[in-house]
Amino acid sequence: MMRETYSVRRVDQLVEIDAIWDKGPWVDIDPISVDQFMGARPTHFPEVQVKLAYDSAAIYVIFRVVDQYVCARKEQHQERVCEDSCVEVFFTPGEDINAGYFNLEMNCGGTVFFHHQKGRNLADVAVDTGDLQHLKIAHSLPKKIAPEIPTKTTWVVEYRLPFSILAKYTPVTIPKSGAIWRANFYKCADESSHPHWLTWAPINKIEPDFHRPEFFGELIFE
Repeated sequence: MMRETYSVRRVDQLVEIDAIWDKGPWVDIDPISVDQFMGARPTHFPEVQVKLAYDSAAIYVIFRVVDQYVCARKEQHQERVCEDSCVEVFFTPGEDINAGYFNLEMNCGGTVFFHHQKGRNLADVAVDTGDLQHLKIAHSLPKKIAPEIPTKTTWVVEYRLPFSILAKYTPVTIPKSGAIWRANFYKCADESSHPHWLTWAPINKIEPDFHRPEFFGELIFE
């Protein structure tokens, strides 16, 4: 089975975390399109793009979503942000998916659900709230959005994830050129008025289920 692949650019300068999509170095980095869907084709199909970069200390992630029916009701980290307008990265910091994976889920207001697990509900460990303080986050919309924004809305979330956080939950080698991680990217809004489940790497299952590391694509570090 052919896997989706994405080249992760190495950056020399610290990326400012401010939720601005078209700034350096992001302006020169190609995006991923999260444009596959699970379940029935949604009546509302957001346009979702994500870019990644890395340096010797952290990985950087920025999402831009052209959306509608936008909501952010969860305000405390480790709440079920997948029920809101949410973007997610599931990843294994290496090539062995049997070693377990992280799921880092973030609603449009910057609230995070971040766990490590061997599989769905298997050795599931929440990232400690103290560690979450070292996850630098920026978001273009307010922290809470309730009721929904029914009109077309573009929003951005951006974050810097230090490798040192990951190393507390699983063995991690700081990636060098040629390193490969396995990952998938998602967009959902489970309890919005127009729910949807979008993916980057296709998942060959009828019912929506993001916890499928066997379908992860490859992140290839430049």
